[in-house]
Amino acid sequence: MNRHCTHLKRILFGTCLLAACTGMRAQDPLIEPEEGRTLLERFTKGGKSISSSSMNLQFYTSAAARFNDGSLEEAAFKLNGVRLELLGDFGKDFSYHFRQSFNKYSNPHALDNLSSSVEVASVAWRMAPRFALTVGKQAIQLSGYEYWVDAIRVREFSDFNNYIECYQAGVNGAVSLSSTQTLNLQVVNNSAAKDDGAFLYGAPQDVGKVHVPVLSTLNWDGYFLNRALNMRYSVSWGELARKRDILYLTAGNVWEKGPVVAYVDFMYSREGIDTKGLVSELSASLPDGGVTAQHVSYFTTILNFDYRLHPNWNVYVKGAYETGSVYKENGPYAKGLYRRTWNVQLCGEYFPMKNSELRIFLHLLYKNYGLTARARSLGAEGYSAQRVSLGLVYTIPVF
Repeated sequence: MNRHCTHLKRILFGTCLLAACTGMRAQDPLIEPEEGRTLLERFTKGGKSISSSSMNLQFYTSAAARFNDGSLEEAAFKLNGVRLELLGDFGKDFSYHFRQSFNKYSNPHALDNLSSSVEVASVAWRMAPRFALTVGKQAIQLSGYEYWVDAIRVREFSDFNNYIECYQAGVNGAVSLSSTQTLNLQVVNNSAAKDDGAFLYGAPQDVGKVHVPVLSTLNWDGYFLNRALNMRYSVSWGELARKRDILYLTAGNVWEKGPVVAYVDFMYSREGIDTKGLVSELSASLPDGGVTAQHVSYFTTILNFDYRLHPNWNVYVKGAYETGSVYKENGPYAKGLYRRTWNVQLCGEYFPMKNSELRIFLHLLYKNYGLTARARSLGAEGYSAQRVSLGLVYTIPVF
C-alpha cells in the first residue's frame, strides 16, 4: 500500500512540475528583448530598420442640445470620438497603418475575426514605382469627400455614409497612371453578406447565403488645375445573398485653393436587401413587427462650402438631400419613394494655435425627415431634428 502511495505521489509531483513548466513557458515573451534593437531589425538580423514612425491621438468632445420638432430631447456632454493611430515606413518599400476607435463596440466580426473598434490594420508594399499593394483591414474605396475625409473633421454625416460598414479586411492594388491620377482595384469582405445582424430585422427567410461574401471596387482618383480640383469616382459590386446584390456608384468633386474648400458628392446604392435599414425602420409599427425591406435604393447629394476667413477662423455651410426608395414590390413594401431627408448645417471654427489641428467649434444643425404616403401607410411619421453643439477637436501628434 505504501509503495502504491509513494508511486502515486511521484506521478502527482511530476504532473505538477510539468504543469508549472508549461505555465512558465506560456508566459515567455514572443521574442526576448534586446536592448536597442527593434523587432524588424531582429527578424532581418540588422538588415532592415524602421525609417519613420508616428503616433497620433485624436480627441473630439462636445456639449450638445438636441431637439425634436422644437422640443428639447437631451442636453449632455459627449465624447464623440477618441482614436489612436500608428503609422510609418519600414525598409525601402513597406509601410504600415493601424488605427483604433474607442467609441465603437469591441465585438469581433465573424468574417475578419477582429474587433470592430479597429478601423485600420494594414501593411502596404510598393512592389514597383507605379504599383502598390495594401493588405489588411482598410477603408472601402468609395468616393465622396465626406466619406473619404478624416471622420473627426465631420460634425454631421449624411445618412448614406453614416450607415456604411466602411472598414473591411481585404486587398487593394493601386496603379499610378501618372503623377496626378491613380486607379485602385480592391476586393474586401462584405460583412453584411455573412452576418444576419447586419440587417435591421434579420435576413429575409426566402434568400440563401453566399459562400464568397466579398465586395469589389474600381476607383479612379485624379487631380487637375495644379491639384486644385480633385475628382474621385468609384463603382462597387458584391453579393448580399443568393440573387441579392449590392451596387454602389459614388462620386466626389472637390475644389481646394486658397481659403476655399468646396465639394459636391453624389452617392447611390441599389441593394437587394436593405443594409442601411432606413427603409426597413419605417415598418416598426406594423402589428407583426418590423420587416427587413428588399430591393431598395438610396441616393444622396451633399454640398459644402468652407471659407478660411483668417488663419484662426473658418466657417462652412453644408447641406444634404437624400432619398430612399423600393424599386420592386416585396412584403409590405410597394414600389416607389418612401423617404426624403434633408439637412442644413452652419459651423464656425476657431483655431487658437498656429499650424495646429486644435479647433473649437460652434455647430448648428437642422434636419428634416420627410415621409411619403407609402411610408405613412406603414405607421411611420415624419419629424424634424435640431442640434446645437459647442465642442473641441484636437489631433495630438504624440511622436
